[in-house]
Amino acid sequence: MLFLNQLLAWMLLSAPPGHIDPAKLSAMYPILRTPLLELATRWQILDPREDRYLLARQEEFAADLELLRHRRQDLQNAPPVEDALRFPDRVVINELLSFNQAYHQCIDMRQPVERSHGGELRAALQDTNRLYRIWDTLRDARCDYYYVTVRRQALQRLRDLIGPEAYYCGELPPSVPLWQFQAND
Repeated sequence: MLFLNQLLAWMLLSAPPGHIDPAKLSAMYPILRTPLLELATRWQILDPREDRYLLARQEEFAADLELLRHRRQDLQNAPPVEDALRFPDRVVINELLSFNQAYHQCIDMRQPVERSHGGELRAALQDTNRLYRIWDTLRDARCDYYYVTVRRQALQRLRDLIGPEAYYCGELPPSVPLWQFQAND
């Protein structure tokens, strides 16, 4: 019977949203709850801390199951949360983001004074903002107290921002546009 419960849980979570009427299955809630929680956690569409809220009450079974189906669909191509471990930790990321913001302020303060370099300074600000978005997204992915689904979404955004090749090689751009720095000869 345990295998059948696990199989049914797999079928229920794998179905596209709206394709199976879970209300008809509410009588089976007591035997399906545990397999559904285990499978959803393994698939990283449910954070272990969410089991207090999701699939916690029989009368909310249909809505909770529908939510998990949507998550599965939304995260089907998202990297696993373990991918975040290939990147720097939050302490390093926070330091790099602080440097990014200090550089941004420096460029901002130069704009009114160096009007002849306005185009270059605007380009530097755009590059700095783009790099901030990348590193801020990585910070979300490395935030252990965020739910696993939020972290996976952040990893998916990060992969989109830097490209799959750089993502899977663990290659991040600098936190500031180093190409904007001028050498003093």
